[in-house]
Amino acid sequence: MALDNREGVWKSGKGKGRRTPKGRQLDDQAWDAVKALLGDRPRRRDLLIEFLHLIQDRFGHLSARHLRALAEEMRLSQAEVYEVATFYAHFDVVKEDETPPPALTIRVCDSLSCELAGAQALKAALEDGLDPAQVRVLRAPCMGRCDTAPVLELGHHHIDNATVEKVQAAIAAGHTHAHVPDYEGLRAYRATGGYTTLTALRQDGNWEDVQDKVLSSGLRGLGGAGFPSGKKWGFVRGNPGPRYLAVNGDEGEPGTFKDRYYLERTPHLFLEGMLIAAWAVEAQTCFIYMRDEYPAVLEILRREIMALEEAGIVGQGYIDLRRGAGAYICGEESAMIESIEGKRGIPRHRPPFVAQVGVFDRPTLVHNVETLLWVARVCREGPEVLSSTEKNGRKGLRSYSVSGRVAQPGVYLLPAGSTILDIIAAAGGMAAGHVFKAYQPGGPSSGLLPATIDDVPLDFDTLQPLGTFIGSAAVVVLSDQDRARDAALNMLRFFEDESCGQCTPCRVGCEKAVKLMQADTWDQPLLSDLCTAMADASICGLGQAAPNPIKLVMQHFKDEI
Repeated sequence: MALDNREGVWKSGKGKGRRTPKGRQLDDQAWDAVKALLGDRPRRRDLLIEFLHLIQDRFGHLSARHLRALAEEMRLSQAEVYEVATFYAHFDVVKEDETPPPALTIRVCDSLSCELAGAQALKAALEDGLDPAQVRVLRAPCMGRCDTAPVLELGHHHIDNATVEKVQAAIAAGHTHAHVPDYEGLRAYRATGGYTTLTALRQDGNWEDVQDKVLSSGLRGLGGAGFPSGKKWGFVRGNPGPRYLAVNGDEGEPGTFKDRYYLERTPHLFLEGMLIAAWAVEAQTCFIYMRDEYPAVLEILRREIMALEEAGIVGQGYIDLRRGAGAYICGEESAMIESIEGKRGIPRHRPPFVAQVGVFDRPTLVHNVETLLWVARVCREGPEVLSSTEKNGRKGLRSYSVSGRVAQPGVYLLPAGSTILDIIAAAGGMAAGHVFKAYQPGGPSSGLLPATIDDVPLDFDTLQPLGTFIGSAAVVVLSDQDRARDAALNMLRFFEDESCGQCTPCRVGCEKAVKLMQADTWDQPLLSDLCTAMADASICGLGQAAPNPIKLVMQHFKDEI
């Protein structure tokens, strides 16, 4: 500032003021486009991810000007919008000086089952044979279609048992949208007695009686934790309302596809179980958090939720369907709740637990999709539908997702006491030319066991003495043509990519583990120390379980490392 010759008048050095606020400017055209996309939807903070999906679907990417406009429309800082958009893999953020991605994206699954089926060679062939200016080819984590490996997603269209020729034919035909399979709709479900149990409970049911029935069936959480399902209801009811129910449909554990299998066939069995659980805890709203890798399931649920509303079974908006955006960590219940609230999917520190402080800081009941399917069956058919089945001293039934080197990959409903040999037999035995060598009992978090351990029931509590667990019952079978060390490296690369990065032991530990595992000879003492640090100090189950593949390979497959 300098004093003007005229008395009492000050001026800046340049003699002119700023015409715009500092920072990225608001583009009126982008703002109009965003307002048109959002329509009359409420501009609530928790809907941020849903709004990002609308922009991504419409324009194929998230430009800086559209993010700026969305921040303006929602009265949020640009930093808040940007940090959420860049957290999730399915959002493509494009800055002013960057080139938007091509109109078509191919995501090739590189998780264990697909890698065994040649996914890497398929990805390389697609990259060589397609114009990168027209089609973008990316690697992607498990898409929940391990029974038809290798799998890729062309736009939103999944191609099973994928080949270059199938991809070229689909591109030529313009097949880029999800194919919705035939399934049991509301009318067919009600014709066989569907929703009569829910109706009767709403009229004069006692929630404690229903809870006792669920507990006596032996039903446990089937997302992987195995906590007795009925006990959660009492915990949530014990806290003052309003209360919520959140369905964990983020079936991201590689090798797992049982939830998709059931939802693409009998969605109302799950929906009735969800509504029974919501009635039991007097939930104000039911949130269904469904992974973005299941576009057909998302469409089925949209249709059938609307049908429930039209039939008067639920009120308008009582079921709130939320779409994930490509983040494995959101399978952890508190990270899922953060995502439902429109934030990055970063796990919370506990306590408090979500039964006390969940969605919007209110008591929240969290269940897995298959768990709620069994809630409906137990309430309709009695606890005996599960408890009457017994094998090898174990009671109940278990849905095993079976893939890898078996003749007939798929979902198999078997007694909970089934061994790996029983499961392989149900899947038609080993694939031709393959000899059983090892298996993953419950997703990559469970690591690998050798074929010599073949007499242990794959159930809750039976595998812990072996340093592993059943988890989501994602069974991947390896043969004499596979190396256990390569399978373990595939699992750790997945964890490295999917770590949310919040805690150092997981973020850095996964990265260091991948580097160490690529050596011709593993530094076992150093890897052991790393595994201990990760398991002891990580905040959530991802970092705590990520060392399992390393530890079990060092224990059972020493000749490979």
